[in-house]
Amino acid sequence: MSPALLLGFALGLRHGTDPDHLAAIDGLTRLRPKPTNGIYFAIGHGLIVTLLAVGIGKILAERFAFLGPWILIAVGTANLWRLLRPSRAVAPSRPIVVQPLLLGMVLAAGFETSSQLSALILAGETKAWLLGIVFSLGMTAVDGIDGLLAAATQNSADRGQQRAATASRILGGIVVLLSFALGAAELAGIDLDRVALPTGLLLFAVVVGIRIWARASTPVHRSVVCVSQVPADIA
Repeated sequence: MSPALLLGFALGLRHGTDPDHLAAIDGLTRLRPKPTNGIYFAIGHGLIVTLLAVGIGKILAERFAFLGPWILIAVGTANLWRLLRPSRAVAPSRPIVVQPLLLGMVLAAGFETSSQLSALILAGETKAWLLGIVFSLGMTAVDGIDGLLAAATQNSADRGQQRAATASRILGGIVVLLSFALGAAELAGIDLDRVALPTGLLLFAVVVGIRIWARASTPVHRSVVCVSQVPADIA
């Protein structure tokens, strides 16, 4: 594999830890706890990046870019509602905010982070479509793992596991704060690229740590069954 493609794959891995990915995938999974959320999100996201790399997605991105921050704010609002009224789950038939493929596509158009822009610049040094695929593979690896772990935690919480339920509420609070902050920053035109990498890596580590804590073994209460023994015959 050429150095340009290796760098493209590394940029994809890096892009998968961006805060908007964490907010979108984790927020989506609290509404639609499926282990494939991260993969479908990354496929939709990577499709737009690849189209941009080959030079045919610019018009599409320009027309739908304005939706990005509003969709992220919608994800935050839905998660805030779920936190305040946990007994009422959001139906999986709702529009974009619970459709991972579309969500990934819209955020790719609405949030141009430094890693995504670097990949587009790098596309001029190799086959653009191939770079887009390699970039998407790196991103899918990170987002896929994130979605898998998020679904496992949420499904455990939905089954009534106390530690997972606590973790779900903590993660829900993180999603709400991230979604509102990132959406508002994008609408206000605030450049967050300088803090995107350290913030994304720190958040990723914190989120994974919370999920590991949620999956840690908890004491299992087992009922003791007493078996009466029949006295042996006395000779």
